[in-house]
Amino acid sequence: MRPRVLKSQTPEFRKFLASILARRGGDSASIDGAVSKIIADVRERGDRALIDLTSRFDGVKLTLATLRVTPAERHSALNRIPAEDRRALELAAERIAEFHRRTMEQSFIYRDKSGMRLGQMVLPMRRVGIYVPGGLGAYPSSVLMNAIPAKVAGVAEIVMVSPPSSEGERLAVLAAAEIAGVDEFYRVGGAHAVAALAYGTESIKPVDKIVGPGNAYVQAAKRMVYGVTDIDKMAGPSEVLVIADDRAHPEWIAADLIAQAEHGSGDEAAVLLTTSASIANRVAEAVEAALKSLPRARQVEAALVKRGAMVVVHDLNEAFELANEIGPEHLELDIRNPSRWLPRVRAAGAVFLGPLTPAPLGDYLAGPNHVLPTGGAARFASPLGAYDFLKRTSIIEASTGAIAALGPTVAHLARMEGFEGHARAIELRNGAPDGKAKRAGRNRNAEQAQNLTKRS
Repeated sequence: MRPRVLKSQTPEFRKFLASILARRGGDSASIDGAVSKIIADVRERGDRALIDLTSRFDGVKLTLATLRVTPAERHSALNRIPAEDRRALELAAERIAEFHRRTMEQSFIYRDKSGMRLGQMVLPMRRVGIYVPGGLGAYPSSVLMNAIPAKVAGVAEIVMVSPPSSEGERLAVLAAAEIAGVDEFYRVGGAHAVAALAYGTESIKPVDKIVGPGNAYVQAAKRMVYGVTDIDKMAGPSEVLVIADDRAHPEWIAADLIAQAEHGSGDEAAVLLTTSASIANRVAEAVEAALKSLPRARQVEAALVKRGAMVVVHDLNEAFELANEIGPEHLELDIRNPSRWLPRVRAAGAVFLGPLTPAPLGDYLAGPNHVLPTGGAARFASPLGAYDFLKRTSIIEASTGAIAALGPTVAHLARMEGFEGHARAIELRNGAPDGKAKRAGRNRNAEQAQNLTKRS
């Protein structure tokens, strides 16, 4: 299978671009009914529903005793995985923590010229839930990327859920949970796990926020419980967009496109924008050659047929305009002096500069989070970080001088909006007698009525 090669500004390309942009805000109505029933079942039957639904969807029979992964099991897994695996996980954990410590917000307080003390108190959330997908694979990197920022933020209780496998325990996932400092770990996944985190069961207490990727059912459940608890973002299939010039390495770019297309959903997007027709064709040839020996070739082919292409653009200016319109999860700049073009990037989850920086580096242990906005959400959303586990509380302390200086204006603004009670609450503290406030209020209301009559 050889990926398509297109030229920008052609009807074929516009059709392809429309298919990429169509991934935004996918309609989940077809699964909402099923997810609503699952959530209702968990709310009604608690742990028993979790056990029944896990048997139904994952083919694993749990008991009340095996629903939770014990600390001893996590610690044992850490000692049972190969030493090289443990070293890799620990190195990744160190780098992720180091980066996220730099993203922490700080409390502050100051006194303004009126004499009022103003500030913001930044505190960690008390209890958060992290969802780690299971399915056909084990994803210890997702454990690290979700749990470590919460730990850095100072979250007191980190609760992890992940679907069990009928093939046995995923030791690497258990070990990663131990390394990341997870406090509670439950063998449950899917929409029912999200419901348990949001509403609680006999075994699982509710959390303040749910983070982490999952399938369409998990995403629908997160959307439905939002408001009862907070969520991070609506995660979708993986995406990569590479901008390359005529000096790029075709085999390297082909490998990067394949890397993001091999996740297996078939909805991944892998796009090359290049100023060189030769590079576009050589990358297509390199992808075709690499697929012959790739274990997951079938999944990659399915994704590339749907949302994969090599696109020849007029120049780099056009490439960046298209990249900002698409808003990719991963944006690789395989061009001369890539840092010079950073100011042109307006919508990307993560930017990878230069040919030696492929997206998989960020997927595992560069340090920045691999939980990134997808589906064009990079236009308004950000990567997961320690800041996502912090909440902010405003601090206000007035003085006599501040009330004297600012109180009349506050009262004026309140009466502009028709809130006499607001105005009086201020004026009483400024020494205004109640009768004066009432007279001022009546005069203001009469003036508003006259203005309304004139306008009508």
